Parts: sequence; C-alpha cells; structure tokens
Amino acid sequence: MRRLLLVDDELSILHSLKRAISLSAVGHDIEFELFTKPKEAVLRCAEVPFDLIFSDYRMPDLNGVDFLHIAKEIQPHTARILLTGFADFHVIQEAINDAQIFRYLLKPWDQASLEECIQLAWEHSDRMRENERLANLLRENTLSPEQRERQRLEREEPGITQVVWDANGSVSLNDEV
Repeated sequence: MRRLLLVDDELSILHSLKRAISLSAVGHDIEFELFTKPKEAVLRCAEVPFDLIFSDYRMPDLNGVDFLHIAKEIQPHTARILLTGFADFHVIQEAINDAQIFRYLLKPWDQASLEECIQLAWEHSDRMRENERLANLLRENTLSPEQRERQRLEREEPGITQVVWDANGSVSLNDEV
C-alpha cells in the first residue's frame, strides 16, 4: 500500500488531485490523507510515514516550500512534490535547494505529467528506502558480536545498556540520579 499526503488550502484542488492520482494509479492500493492546513499536515507527518507528499505553494500560515522543508526533516526519504499555479524561478529554486523537492508541477497539471511524476517519485522513494536498508545491513554486519548483542538488548528493553554512575564511581541502580 502506498500512503500519499496531499496539502492545499483549497479543498476542491485536493479532491481533483486525489481523483487524478487515483486514475493514474489503477491497480495500486493507495491511502490518501488530505489537509487544507499545512500545520496539521506537519503533525501528521510526525505520526505516520508517507510514500509521497504533494503540497501547494501558496497557502496561508505556511507556504509549500516551508512545509516541505519541515516534512523533509521528519521524513527524509519521502518524495516531495510542489504544486504551484505560477512558474516563479525563485520559488522553484528555493524548493529544490531548501526542501529538496523531487519535482514540481504547474497547476493546472496535465494527467500524463502527473502520472510520470508519480511513477518516478515512487521509484525514487523505493530506491532511497532500499539504500537505507542496505546501509543498515552493512553497518550491522560490521558490528562485533558484543555490539550486536547490545543492540538486541536495547531493542528488547530500551535503556538496559545505559549505565548510570554515582558521584563516588559506583553503578547507581536509582533511576533518578
């Protein structure tokens, strides 16, 4: 299942985008979350992972570049796409440099461009996640047996490998030290 986050202050645009994506993703299982308030979308990003995030540029309270920059900090491997009704070079440059967007689409979008953009974004996102998985596997394979055991213990009982020393140098069993 693919999870998509769509953010635009105009509800009609959100529904149009959802409908267009649904048409282009026949055969894919997609779960959509739509937000008209970018600050609420930020909170949701902190709760669940998304495969793809679309954001309008011009929104009250928080513009799309700022929103996508925050989303990048929370979910760095999620592909981010900026929607904009105007082709302002400065805005696009800012989005690429600051929010590291994957693509931008001009409104109104055409279906073929949207479909291509989504397909490329999913491939990019999958590659990023696979690279991260392989890097973690490589790191894990370079650990000593003691380090692997410490990681296993921490997964089972978080904090178990943390030793707290008291003022005289002995191990403290009191959690409040």
